[in-house]
Amino acid sequence: MTAEIPEPPPVDPRLLEILVCPVTKGPLRYDRARGELISDQAGLAYPIRDGIPIMLADEARRLDDPAPTR
Repeated sequence: MTAEIPEPPPVDPRLLEILVCPVTKGPLRYDRARGELISDQAGLAYPIRDGIPIMLADEARRLDDPAPTR
């Protein structure tokens, strides 16, 4: 028996329009399937927890690291 993994809650689109990467100040793209905001310029993925983006470089995953399993 496999447990279903719930889909992450959506992030407010208005919030996504104003957020930028704290490292590069560049744009972010939203990866809803992984629950992350991606900074291609910095090579970082910022987690979204309970619908809240965690915009701390120390909490970000490097894009070349595997994504955590949910």
